[in-house]
Amino acid sequence: MREVAHPSGDLAMRARRVRLLTCDVDGVLTDGRIYIDDQGREMKVFSALDGVAMNRLAAAGIAVAWITGSNAPAVAHRAQQLRVAHLVQDARDKLAPWQRIRAELGLAPDACAHIGDDLPDITVLAACGLAVTVPHAPPAVRAHAHYVTTRDGGSGAVRELADLILAAQGYGDGAEAFATRAPAALASTR
Repeated sequence: MREVAHPSGDLAMRARRVRLLTCDVDGVLTDGRIYIDDQGREMKVFSALDGVAMNRLAAAGIAVAWITGSNAPAVAHRAQQLRVAHLVQDARDKLAPWQRIRAELGLAPDACAHIGDDLPDITVLAACGLAVTVPHAPPAVRAHAHYVTTRDGGSGAVRELADLILAAQGYGDGAEAFATRAPAALASTR
């Protein structure tokens, strides 16, 4: 993984305000492929890098939520493993649950970041303070992004974004926010 540069200008200003990160699942936390076995059970592959990133954000006081069109049990299981407090599955309209979560947390739109990779994410990307996508996103999605990760979905894109946010908020490479809670946090990332 590349070294995190300290963001500057508009990107840094947006990242400094983040108190909530919402994530799409398929194509962001996974590579977007859906694995189905012979019994019809759906499987997904998640990156441990992203799991550590979510724990680092939580250690810095930044809430994490997942809003996905998926309704796979694997998503709920992984969210539970990572102690993701806000999980919305089977979301056809992602804006409504995003608005509900940020209202519950008492956050203005500019205190929220969202990372998504496809058309259902556009409404949230357009509404939040820091809109992020991944390299494989279609042009219509990329047009709404303030930042496009260098890492692809399922390969550490959320880790890259978390490092950027933490660096902008003064945590250097983000390790300082995580160091005091590392043993407990690491246990929930695998």
